Amino acid sequence: MQRLCILKAEHDTGAAFLSSQAVLKDMRRSFLLSAALVKQDRNTRVHKAHGIAKGNHRMNKREDYFSQYCHKNRRKKKIIRVVKRITVTALAVCMACSTGFLLHKLPLDHVFAAPEKEIAGEESTVILNGFQLSTLSLDDIFGEAEAGEPAPAQIEVKKNGVPVIFLDAGHGGADAGCVSGDVQEKTINLAIAKKVQTKLEEMGYSVIMARERDTYITKENRVKLANALQADIYVSIHQNDSEVATVKGMEVWYAGEDTMRDNKRLALLIGQQTAKSLGIEQRELRGDADFHVTGSTKMPSCLIETGFLSNKEERELLLTEEYQEQIAAGIVQGIVYYFHPKTMYLTFDDGPTEENTARVLDILKERGIKATFFLVGENVRKHPEMAKRIVAEGHTIGIHCDNHDYENVYRSVDSFIEDFETAYQTIYEVTGVEAKLFRFPGGSVNHYNKKINDAIIQEMTERGYIYFDWNASLDDAVGSREPEELVASGVQTTLGREKVVMLAHDVVYNTGICLEDLLDALPEYAMKPLSEEVEPIRFK
Repeated sequence: MQRLCILKAEHDTGAAFLSSQAVLKDMRRSFLLSAALVKQDRNTRVHKAHGIAKGNHRMNKREDYFSQYCHKNRRKKKIIRVVKRITVTALAVCMACSTGFLLHKLPLDHVFAAPEKEIAGEESTVILNGFQLSTLSLDDIFGEAEAGEPAPAQIEVKKNGVPVIFLDAGHGGADAGCVSGDVQEKTINLAIAKKVQTKLEEMGYSVIMARERDTYITKENRVKLANALQADIYVSIHQNDSEVATVKGMEVWYAGEDTMRDNKRLALLIGQQTAKSLGIEQRELRGDADFHVTGSTKMPSCLIETGFLSNKEERELLLTEEYQEQIAAGIVQGIVYYFHPKTMYLTFDDGPTEENTARVLDILKERGIKATFFLVGENVRKHPEMAKRIVAEGHTIGIHCDNHDYENVYRSVDSFIEDFETAYQTIYEVTGVEAKLFRFPGGSVNHYNKKINDAIIQEMTERGYIYFDWNASLDDAVGSREPEELVASGVQTTLGREKVVMLAHDVVYNTGICLEDLLDALPEYAMKPLSEEVEPIRFK
């Protein structure tokens, strides 16, 4: 759908050039006329001066003065008109040429995608539950009527708790979309959309198609229908185009400025899962979508461009059933994860600290995420206000230890209990929380506690405490690692599990720096805090 308007720009540039040739000819004629008038006016003044020198007595008459004044004034006005005409013409030529030149030189990534065509009088009639889309009114949708009039029949989509997905196969009918040879975008869009529809309906989802055949439906009516029927999400399927034949790949667009809808997560999931299904790298996630279908819908929406028709290799793939099936499978999986995400418990050890913990809390608050913080007693005493903030913002508090000295903590069962109780008392006095969750320093099985860990576990369990290990980690406590490495580690160690307890450390600077990227890289997970009801993840 993103038809980068370069080819049109080249056509406009050529047209502007041909037009400028005609304008230049007109300018040449105007300049010649102006020169002739100026020369004629000069000759007139010379003849007049010559006549005065000869003492022509008729020039002294009042009527001759008036006649000459009028004649001179008319010539002056004529010259001014010619000069204005030349100036305006010159400006028009400059604007036409510069516009064509700039469009021709504009980088690909700075050219806006062309909107869908507006084809007056060409919209096809679509019947939905007995109603024509072209005549659909809000009264038809909501069954409303003025007093004294019978209410019209109401269009209904029976949800019964089942998500409703609005699928928009871009373009259609007289609007072919991108065209490469005899391959039209509208045909590929519809083929993929139908495959997505089939897979979703087989899973029990309710699907509304913007079009089910080669028909032209205005973008306004597509959005109107989706909004009226209160679809849960809106996914628009398109293809891309570029003047550079080697450009290929997939892009997903969403309205990033609208934070009231969950557009970004939907776009992340559609892009992530489609790229995974195809075994390709996603080109870019675009949060600057300026399309009617992404900006005017009331539900979360995104637009996916699954490939470039201008790329011969990708175009041939897009025409195959197998590739279309892979695209559809990716889109469907993204939709499934949107409504039925996996679960991740994001946990932070060793805090709190003033700067780093604050950064983590700011990000979690902005995204509405609750996490779990396993605190160190001595750090709570250093930063009591930060510990209070963790509790005030609804996060779960657990106990890590009082002092992160492994040799002292694991010297014996009694020394572990003594350290734990000191940390427990500090946290209770500062936050008022009677923590029941804890995490062993270094995990429940490590080099320092291997001889006494079973005894510690037995003692702590009898006291009513629950310990949690982890099954994924940023590895942020190991050496000095770049934010990109931490994100990669976090994503890779999840191993696609349905339930993940992620280990991170809020005392590490780069953990706070990479947290937003980490969350964006894991859109298939719903982030939740740990609780006593959660079945623990433990080392074996």
